[in-house]
Amino acid sequence: MLGAAAGSMIAVMLALASQGAQAASTATGKSAGKAPTKAVAKNVRKARPASVMRKAAVVATPASPTFGQMYGLHSVDDPLDLKSSVALVMDQDTNEILLSKNTQAVLPIASITKLMTALVIVEGGQSLDEKITITDEDRDTEKGTGSRLAPGTTLTRSEMLHLALMSSENRAANALGRNYPGGLTAFVAAMNQKAQALGMSDTHYVEPTGLSSRNQSSAKDLAALVKVAHEVPLLREYSTTPDATVALGRRQVAFHNTNGLVRSGSWDIGIQKTGFINEAGRCLVMQASLAGRKLIMVLLDSTGKYSRIGDAERIRKWLTNTGVSNPGGGQPQAQMTLGKAG
Repeated sequence: MLGAAAGSMIAVMLALASQGAQAASTATGKSAGKAPTKAVAKNVRKARPASVMRKAAVVATPASPTFGQMYGLHSVDDPLDLKSSVALVMDQDTNEILLSKNTQAVLPIASITKLMTALVIVEGGQSLDEKITITDEDRDTEKGTGSRLAPGTTLTRSEMLHLALMSSENRAANALGRNYPGGLTAFVAAMNQKAQALGMSDTHYVEPTGLSSRNQSSAKDLAALVKVAHEVPLLREYSTTPDATVALGRRQVAFHNTNGLVRSGSWDIGIQKTGFINEAGRCLVMQASLAGRKLIMVLLDSTGKYSRIGDAERIRKWLTNTGVSNPGGGQPQAQMTLGKAG
């Protein structure tokens, strides 16, 4: 009896132990099934594109120095704090020099070139109503600049001239030269011949747009050019138009003057032209009436996008404050020579 009871108790204990083991195994299995999921959820992160995870380093390319900077022209002591390394202000009627700064320097003149381009076109006597078509030959292969005048665009010579002077359209200027009798070679020769005729001994042109840094001149030469160009009514009109709308195919496209002083309306400007390429810096030539006098201003190699405009304003303020009106007809009170006058 005792042996049988003991056997029964042992059997019960074994059964209970087996049930406990099964329960523990089931609980452990459930727990083990959840734990890895939580661990994965905590440790796995969504992959992000490399551009988001790590910003690409931007390497700033230093701007190429202008010719004026390479020549050290900006080191000249300048009480007016002009950003232009070359400056000239001349009385249009008397040729009196009111301000001169490094006027001996011969530098690239960028799109100031187009003033001579326009003068040669007008004096060439070709019909301004003749249609001219932009071709692939007019694309900028020098600097790679773009244009809204796509190959195939056809405008009159007058419209091309207007856009070249007002908006400094390179393709328009090149097309004008290309359609000159004898082509571009003859046109550039005519530009240089006109420069010689005007006594512009420091000036040389190799193309009609100003994109080449080999188009070079000096402040005194450019003052002579401005003085002659101002005598041509069409050049005065086209260079000082604030804006114009031109039909390009089915579209009416607005073009604007590159000179902010023209658009501002606060200056009385008779003729003007701006220019810029890296080698030349920011350039500006113009004829303006100020305090009762007609003045010619030349600003070359200015540093900063709006610096040539700021320089013109500084010069106007200086001339106004120092008596540019020249009361009494004697020597002007405003005179300043900076660097070598040449």
